[in-house]
Amino acid sequence: MKKKECLLSDMPYEKFIKLGPEALTEKELLAIILRTGTQNYSATELADMILSYQTGRYEGLNALHHLTIKDLMSIPGIGEVKAVKLKCISELAKRMAMQKAKKALRFDKPSTVAEYFMEELRHEEKENILLLSLDNKMQLIEKYVLSVGTINASLLSSREVFVQALKDRASNVMLLHNHPSGDPVPSDQDILITNKIKEAGLLLDIPLMDHIIIGSGCYISLKEHGLL
Repeated sequence: MKKKECLLSDMPYEKFIKLGPEALTEKELLAIILRTGTQNYSATELADMILSYQTGRYEGLNALHHLTIKDLMSIPGIGEVKAVKLKCISELAKRMAMQKAKKALRFDKPSTVAEYFMEELRHEEKENILLLSLDNKMQLIEKYVLSVGTINASLLSSREVFVQALKDRASNVMLLHNHPSGDPVPSDQDILITNKIKEAGLLLDIPLMDHIIIGSGCYISLKEHGLL
């Protein structure tokens, strides 16, 4: 007995071979990565369930950055192996975006710094405050995570910033942090702390070159906006 013929649209692997990856939907691409379905669901149906899973304000492929292994395994037909594979894809996508942005990275150009750190920071669900130690040619010496959580004076002190900068023999420093809300507009606290660190840097002859706030696909440079 012959097997029932399937439409090409129901066979994402064959469609990939015939038409190339650009012809496939996100659901079809995920189905190929999942490779197999279950007794009750095809790989394409599993992919559809993954893309329909919403976490907070994130959905579709962007939700993969925020879904945990446990979240993914709560979807019928997604076991640990498939869940790990999906999280690896999410991480690879982030690293590919950073590698592409690195070619244009210049620490005297806020737009290039924001683009480079965008994928690292914009999916974080808590505020991450980064310190970049720079040499006299504005090249990166070292990157530090100063704190994770809401930015305030108790979590981010001038002393902590410049202890690290002095250890690195840095000539300049730069701050970055993300706003999990996706809106990069600086708060009064952001501006207050930034200028406090700026003043300390002038006394130590290690200037604060900028403080860049990362939102969802956007950024604000306090220097560009005359707030530093």
